[in-house]
Amino acid sequence: MTTRQTTCHALLVLVAMLLSCCASDNQLTAQTTMNTMNITIDGQTQRVTLADNAATKALVERLQQAPVNVTLNSSGDFEIWGALGFSLPTSNRQMTAQPGDVVLYNGSNICLFYGTNAWSYTPLGKIEGLTDQALRSFLKAGESHISVVLSLPPNETGIHEAQGAAAEGVCHTLNGLRVTQPQRGLYVKNGKKVIARR
Repeated sequence: MTTRQTTCHALLVLVAMLLSCCASDNQLTAQTTMNTMNITIDGQTQRVTLADNAATKALVERLQQAPVNVTLNSSGDFEIWGALGFSLPTSNRQMTAQPGDVVLYNGSNICLFYGTNAWSYTPLGKIEGLTDQALRSFLKAGESHISVVLSLPPNETGIHEAQGAAAEGVCHTLNGLRVTQPQRGLYVKNGKKVIARR
């Protein structure tokens, strides 16, 4: 095989690998996983670090379509909770929820804790960075009919937005995570799929 034939063969193999690794934009969007979401109450927004489980993946897919509005009520002087309006996959475990914990109860209810309670829940995430008093204030502890909006942060809504951003030199993994120094593998850069050879 000549050098030219070898080079052509290598290029064909590379193209085949690229095509086999690439999914459609819709498939990539469906596979996108985020690790944060926003909770907004009365115009104030706090970031939630999400757990890694089937419930949060399903919730993120829902939030990629539109924010979710829920009405929550205080209960037992340790939480606000209420119906999501839809069900999520459960992986319940006995746990003692702590202030800031966000959990799924009975598959279709969301609970935001400002106190502690032991029960069987599916963890969804945690509100970080607030003192106990600030958390109680943010969650309107003791009140009823609290309007809560769940949404994805504007810069973390998935690979479909990364493609539209076209920021010079910015790479994202296929699951939408921003990468400053990509290693060997397949990435999205300036709206196009590229292969890093490091």
